[in-house]
Amino acid sequence: MSSDSTSLQSSAVINEAVQTLRDGGLVAFPTETVYGLGADAKNPEAIKQIFTAKGRPSNHPLIVHLAAPDKFDQTHIDWVALLAPWVRDLSDEAIKLINSFWPGPLTLVFKKDKSVLNELTGGQDTVAIRAPSHPIAQELLRKFKGGVVAPSANRFGKVSPTSAADVRNEFEGMFDLMVLDGGDCEVGIESTIIDLSSGDKAVLLRPGAITPSEIFAKTGVKVYQPGEVKANEAANEVTADLPRVSGSLKAHYAPTTPLRLYAPGRVLDALSEFPDIKSRVAVAVWDSESSLSEDGHPSAHFEEVEVPSDSSAFASLLYRSLRDLDQQGWDLILFPEPPSGEEWDGVRDRLQRACFGSGPSSSSHDSN
Repeated sequence: MSSDSTSLQSSAVINEAVQTLRDGGLVAFPTETVYGLGADAKNPEAIKQIFTAKGRPSNHPLIVHLAAPDKFDQTHIDWVALLAPWVRDLSDEAIKLINSFWPGPLTLVFKKDKSVLNELTGGQDTVAIRAPSHPIAQELLRKFKGGVVAPSANRFGKVSPTSAADVRNEFEGMFDLMVLDGGDCEVGIESTIIDLSSGDKAVLLRPGAITPSEIFAKTGVKVYQPGEVKANEAANEVTADLPRVSGSLKAHYAPTTPLRLYAPGRVLDALSEFPDIKSRVAVAVWDSESSLSEDGHPSAHFEEVEVPSDSSAFASLLYRSLRDLDQQGWDLILFPEPPSGEEWDGVRDRLQRACFGSGPSSSSHDSN
């Protein structure tokens, strides 16, 4: 994101957005990951509006967004004071993660302070918090002087928006939504979520751009996979459930066109599962590989779409590509399976959920 992105939105527009939030309204705003649909985290009626607008089940927790204070001559931001109204206790590990990765695409889950509204935690005793690094998000949050809950600014379960135009398309004719335009989102997939609420272990609840090995390299904090913790806890006769968090449903981030993944070199196998002669298929291919050529499957009309073989570039374009292809009227979209390696875990997670949820109506997945 270029540093002049704040100039896309004058301070008058940001002030209007702040007033809208204070009045209990919703404001869509850019973050470095995706666009968020924001409401005052202390206003239960405003929070309910988010669930209504998105068609999101109200037992789904939301992430609270906070701003780093203006730096000026502070070398060290006092996150402890900022988090005090939201969080019951901050471990040393939490402070290490915050100082290394905030502001940025890392969400942390804590035991919540008793004043935090049940409406935003989905009735749980944990709260998820992050500090976005996008300059417009920061300015909005600083001027608002409070927490803003903001899930992705799209209908529930659908492809997340990475531009202001996506947000407007998503809520067209629904209500007069204020949208702050900060250009295209740089990261392109939602934040990494780490659970710190159990106190003793940091657990990965949702993969994203920040990986466990990067966290370990910068902070020395070991991040466990949910499976590792559950196995250990079973051995210790402890069965604490991990908190529910955003984006953890099996079907999510989904286009209306059926989406499937193909294994390396197996495009034709994927196509043969759809024997319909009329199939018009969009096939995403790695930019590093030679083209598929037309010889393979006479019954399908397919068009190749190049996707980056670099994981962060791929993430940045993933939702944009899915949205564009979804609007082009294909019968099927095929994407290559992401390579192994944890830098690909975030996009692999989103693609698998998108495949599961894809297709004209979600009711067809109830039987799967």
